[in-house]
Formats: sequence, structure tokens, C-alpha cells
Amino acid sequence: MRISRQLLDEIIAHARADAPDECCGMIASSDGEAVAVHRARNAAASPFRYEMDGMEQYRIQTAIEDAGLELGAIYHSHTRSAPEPSQTDINLAFYPEALYVIVGLLDPEPDVRAWRIVDGTVSPATLEVEEDGPPPAA
Repeated sequence: MRISRQLLDEIIAHARADAPDECCGMIASSDGEAVAVHRARNAAASPFRYEMDGMEQYRIQTAIEDAGLELGAIYHSHTRSAPEPSQTDINLAFYPEALYVIVGLLDPEPDVRAWRIVDGTVSPATLEVEEDGPPPAA
């Protein structure tokens, strides 16, 4: 998935704002390009796990679909561990078509990684960050 620096910074800001609890949200995409970030509230209010409220998740997914977009990724943060899927993350990965983006906040510089989780199998995925601004001159 391609994502602009601006949208990625929005996700990182969400992770920092919700720390020490994990944050969570969804990324709408079109043709492999992230186009919107939808913040969600972590109903678990926990530094160890996240849980999206079912009605809020439904509302976000409906808004994404109504806009003619796709669920490109589900994101959350790890405030006390590496940005790698935990067993809980793997067990709750119900959207094989979506990426799972995790923002690690252990170090001062955030570590953002993307994963595919399909039937309990985890594999790294590419998150291509596009710097904002005009395209380079030819």
C-alpha cells in the first residue's frame, strides 16, 4: 500500500495522543493508495490491546464503502513492544484483504510496519511512504 507522509503522520499523531494506551483505526484506500484515515476509540482503553466498538467500526466501514473506497488497512499502536503482531492481534485478524499497520512507540522515533495476516499466518507487507509535495521535475 502507498501512503502519503501526511496520512502516516496523522496515524503516528493518533498513536502518540492515545499513549500510554494503544490507539486504533482504519485506513481507506483506492487502488492500493491510502486516501483517508479514520480514527477509532480504543474501547479497551488498554496499553496492552485494542478493541474497536462494534457500532463505531460499522459506521467507519459504511463510510468507507459509501465513498466508493476499500478497507485498505487496520492500524493500531504498540506502546510497550515492537510493532509486530501479538498472538491476540493474529487471533483477531478477521480481514485477510486488509493490511495490519502497527505503530511502535518504544523508541523516540516511531517504528511503523505493515503486515498481512491470513488464516493465522503473518507475513511482512510493504508500506510505501510517499513524501508530500510536488512531483520532481523531469
